[in-house]
Amino acid sequence: MELEGEIEDIIYQNEVNSYAIVNLGLEEEIITIVGYLPFIHVGDTLRVYGKYVEHKEYGRQFKVDTFEKLMPKTLGSLQRYLASGSIKGVGEATSKRIVDKFQEETIHVLKYEPERLATIKGISEKKAKEICESFVENFEMWQIVGFLERFGLGAEHAKKVYKQFGLNAIEEIEANPYLLLDIARGVDFKQIDKMALDLGIESENEKRIKSGIKYGLIRITYNGHCCTLKENLIQFTMTLLNVTRDPVENALITLKAKDEIIIEKREKEEWVYLYEYYKTEEGIANRIITLNNFKNIKYIKNIEKELKKAEEKIDIELSEKQKEAIKQVNENNVTIITGGPGTGKTTIIKTIIDLFEERKKKVVLTAPTGRAAKKMTETTGKEASTLHRLLEIGKVDDDDLVKQYNYEGSPIDADVIIVDELSMVDMFLMNYLLKCIYKGTKLILVGDSDQLASVGPGSVLKDLISSEKITTIHLDKIFRQAAKSKIILNAHRVNSGEDFLNKEEQEGLNQDFFFIEEQNQQKMLEQVISLCTGRLKKYGDYDFFQNIQVLTPTKKGLLGTKELNKALQQALNPNNGSKKEKVSNGATFRVGDRVMQIKNNYDIYWEKDSIKQEQGSGVFNGETGTIINVSDIEKSVEVKFDDEKICLYEFSELEQIEHSYSITIHKAQRKRV
Repeated sequence: MELEGEIEDIIYQNEVNSYAIVNLGLEEEIITIVGYLPFIHVGDTLRVYGKYVEHKEYGRQFKVDTFEKLMPKTLGSLQRYLASGSIKGVGEATSKRIVDKFQEETIHVLKYEPERLATIKGISEKKAKEICESFVENFEMWQIVGFLERFGLGAEHAKKVYKQFGLNAIEEIEANPYLLLDIARGVDFKQIDKMALDLGIESENEKRIKSGIKYGLIRITYNGHCCTLKENLIQFTMTLLNVTRDPVENALITLKAKDEIIIEKREKEEWVYLYEYYKTEEGIANRIITLNNFKNIKYIKNIEKELKKAEEKIDIELSEKQKEAIKQVNENNVTIITGGPGTGKTTIIKTIIDLFEERKKKVVLTAPTGRAAKKMTETTGKEASTLHRLLEIGKVDDDDLVKQYNYEGSPIDADVIIVDELSMVDMFLMNYLLKCIYKGTKLILVGDSDQLASVGPGSVLKDLISSEKITTIHLDKIFRQAAKSKIILNAHRVNSGEDFLNKEEQEGLNQDFFFIEEQNQQKMLEQVISLCTGRLKKYGDYDFFQNIQVLTPTKKGLLGTKELNKALQQALNPNNGSKKEKVSNGATFRVGDRVMQIKNNYDIYWEKDSIKQEQGSGVFNGETGTIINVSDIEKSVEVKFDDEKICLYEFSELEQIEHSYSITIHKAQRKRV
């Protein structure tokens, strides 16, 4: 159903998600409309599409699915629109003077002849220009919103499009819809490709081919890679676009000539990078060598003697390998310390902290995730921060590769920087870090090289170790306390290609590892549900929502995350008739559900319901929390994260979260369990 009218009154408007309750004046009546209505003001003329619904408390309402913003059709509505606050520098008095002066010409003057506004008393030439620019920007924004909504894209994309292309945005996108892929990488390529073909773009159009190639290069980063073989990329693009080989090869030549990609020859093979990826890798290599080769100005004399003092102070006997690691930290500006669980990495970190703080040196601890930083704080007794907070990263859009590569942060005030869980750090985050380190600062990189690569592009830790350019200490001895854990012992056995411990080998060890062998997938699913709903409580105070996490290698199949999440949700958080929920993208988000943020969002607002009333912005990939409210009125889902942050997601933003009853093993490295 379609209705058209003027906004008489805005009863309610949520500033976070733009859900609004509005009185809309039609020709013969005023009706209440509800829905997601961003950037609206009293006096706006709207064409709304939706249906009438009956609210149990407020009665008959019109539920808006989509809408368009129209030019006011009467002088009275135009005057109210100009006075609504949407136009910078115009209030009631000024709007009346403008409309009285220009009558039916008002819109034309505002769009095309700003100098004529300056003929009105009280409006300078500067103010006239500002008024007209604000009018045009406000209205053009809505033309873009309406245009993109036809293709299933929301207002958040409209802002990016307008920022990039200004007043010519619609013309630019119509000519080349693939530009949207450069603006927002979260946009589905197939959706944009269909839009382009519907608009008349030829199947072998160069713009289409180039976008398909760049899409393929971005796809490979989902697995942590930075480049791919040229031949593999050609085959992928041909299949994706259903085109022949020649246009793909020609597009590669064009992209290379314009420095959008780099093709690197290695022996007989050719590897293709996105330009920013290649330059980021190159920057990391150059900076880390520069840091390492700088004069060692933080050297501790008589290190053997000082190590003995440190051992006495912390009442521990260091192994020879641990001593060697600390000596190498003393000898070098950049040092890598790697080893599996229970090999003494934390003890080394604590000793390094003690040695350098004893000499009044400032030691900074950091890790890539909130949980990893929290764990670092707990084990060392010294405050650790996330890399994002340390580097003050909050304005770099994940979709903007140029900004990612060119980001410049503030230098870190530190003599020694210790980065834990480096295997989780992708190339862009590593690049940011290295740009912010003074020459002469000691950089200690700690992590398990046997962990999976980062979720983002690049295998920083593995590549640095493989380069053999940075001094690396490999820890392989399992210490006595850790050796009681079957988890730790089996982890090392797996790395060595051995089977799990047999029954005889398990005597006297902690009951923290069980291997349940099952060939039938359905029975295995039943085992998982049984463990999560009660069986594990026999072995400790295990509550699923507090300290149990189900991991699986894949997203697909009966034992993939999608099906496991559905089954575990039904078993652990069923719909009892009273819990609010929202269905989105085939998933049901219900109060009480465990969810995970699956992309970095630097702008999302959060607050903590604490004594300090903390506020801020930013939720990052891998952070987990619980849904505490679902509102049909505000069209939003409220999530309380594990670090107490409370965030509001509008329904259109739910693609940013997914259920986390079960997560992939790859994703799990961002969440310390």
